Amino acid sequence: MTDLKTSTGKINHSVCRWCYDSIPLDTFCGQVKELGIGAIDLCTPEEFAILKRHNLICSMVTHQEANLEQGFSHTKYHESLVATYLKLIDQAAEHGMPNVIVFSGNRFGISEEAGLDNCAIGLDKVVKHAEKKGVMVVMELLNSKVDHPDYQCDHTVWAAALADKIGSPNFKLLYDIYHMQIMEGDIIATIRDYQQYIAHYHTGGVPGRREINDTQELNYPAIMRAIIETGYTGFVAQEFIPSYEDKIAALREGVLICTV
Repeated sequence: MTDLKTSTGKINHSVCRWCYDSIPLDTFCGQVKELGIGAIDLCTPEEFAILKRHNLICSMVTHQEANLEQGFSHTKYHESLVATYLKLIDQAAEHGMPNVIVFSGNRFGISEEAGLDNCAIGLDKVVKHAEKKGVMVVMELLNSKVDHPDYQCDHTVWAAALADKIGSPNFKLLYDIYHMQIMEGDIIATIRDYQQYIAHYHTGGVPGRREINDTQELNYPAIMRAIIETGYTGFVAQEFIPSYEDKIAALREGVLICTV
């Protein structure tokens, strides 16, 4: 297997903070740097100063009140969400952080078409502000079968239709490989077919969201090669829940597997 110290891999590595939240962030940043990881996903602006001390960036900015269920699919949440995201985009831009994450939220009985329309309406002001600030607004695809029942943005076709409806270079998708394997499968073909819509990737072993080694069903080296072949230059963030006693050893293994 490739050694991280001598690797010439083309993947820009990141890692999701929440999977290692038992480790103090300052300590975790130092461990991440030693693995050649350049960014941490899903940090809040309150944590930017710690990342900067370690010359790391937040590759996907979130906020403390992030709610996966109450999202842009329903107009009653728009006023609060827009206010939150306008501020978050300002903070991301001020500190040089490239992406902020948004969520469709749950359907709560509305149709796919109504969800598309509502998301486009709610995100209009947010995305236009992001254009001015040079920040990417990124909606995550999640599975509604196992982890997030009723979540609306659960298929690539729907998410791409939303991106087309919004029609901005500053709105794209977070393609979570774990979630989309559960919902759709056909990962490599989908990455190739929808590459122009994707701004970010998350990993995770299927089933169970554990390590991405040969105990699970996805071939991550092949997936990484397919991502590279699309010309992608963004980050791939490890988002598996480590089962090893040594959580950093699990992370190192995941980075090595994805270093192709």
